[in-house]
Amino acid sequence: MAAIWTTHRERGHPAILGLFTWIALRLGRPIARVLLYPIVGYFVIAGGEARAASRDYMKRALGREPRMIDGFRHVFCFASTILDRLYLLNDRHHLFDITVHGSDIIQKAMHEGQRSTRGAFVIGAHLGSFEAVRAAGREEKDLHVSMVMYEDNAQYLNEVFAAINPKLAKTIIPLGRVDSMLRVKRALDEGGFVGMLADRTLAEEVGTTAVREVMLLGGQVTIPTGPFRMAAMLKRPVVFIAGLYRGGNRYEIRYEELFDFSTIAATGADRAIAVNAAIDEAIARYVGRLEHYCRDAPYNWFNFYDYWNDHARPGTHLADRGDQSSPGPGAPS
Repeated sequence: MAAIWTTHRERGHPAILGLFTWIALRLGRPIARVLLYPIVGYFVIAGGEARAASRDYMKRALGREPRMIDGFRHVFCFASTILDRLYLLNDRHHLFDITVHGSDIIQKAMHEGQRSTRGAFVIGAHLGSFEAVRAAGREEKDLHVSMVMYEDNAQYLNEVFAAINPKLAKTIIPLGRVDSMLRVKRALDEGGFVGMLADRTLAEEVGTTAVREVMLLGGQVTIPTGPFRMAAMLKRPVVFIAGLYRGGNRYEIRYEELFDFSTIAATGADRAIAVNAAIDEAIARYVGRLEHYCRDAPYNWFNFYDYWNDHARPGTHLADRGDQSSPGPGAPS
């Protein structure tokens, strides 16, 4: 059984996505952003399940009952980052004002230590824009970032972005392949960074050691241990990363140290205990930073589905527990 986020159908017809991409790249960002308003308005009105999930999240992040304008701003923020990705992949970085905090952490991981300990895992969430992070990395000399991800959940968008920038496919390491771990290790050994998003799990992992149940914004959520176990196995540091959209053409990139798994000195049975304790600590720090930025930049949260476990069993739809709003075409998931 797949997790709910893997079963959400992708919104948008390929022809419509292609037309919008043509408009955005040929007529420019100002005109494309104007077109976002009716598109976002439609999704806010028609996206019953996604709208309910957005309201639930916004109530937690804002600490109050969200208004209609909050829901619009939430979806508009998401749509803006998708639009901007078109330009960033098309090497139009001059259109954006990107501020970076914590670049010294990246330089340290790139250049200090032996070859077997260089590189790092940069672990984020569906919070803001990872493409803005990648764009900011262009300013760091010799920085190479590979993204480890499930590719199948956004087939249409991936095809559009790959057509804009064919080099994108070379930077993605698909999960679940025979050579996935080898490619990850090779990228790290070359002093590169491996990016992963650690805020989604597969339903079959729930209730196993592959996940941890933790508290986020006052409710219980499920966080996968996989990204952190991979960092422990390869003895690399983990850096929290967020590319926050701040409105207009402004992005703010945040790098923060979470945990350095290369410092675990225990061996044998003691190492297994030490690694598990380290993973728990790293996840606690990760969730802490995630909660901080959800409150600091609340409209940047892009999990448009029933995320919290305290509503129902993990992986169930809002509609399954009595939300009778018509899902319509839905909002982006």
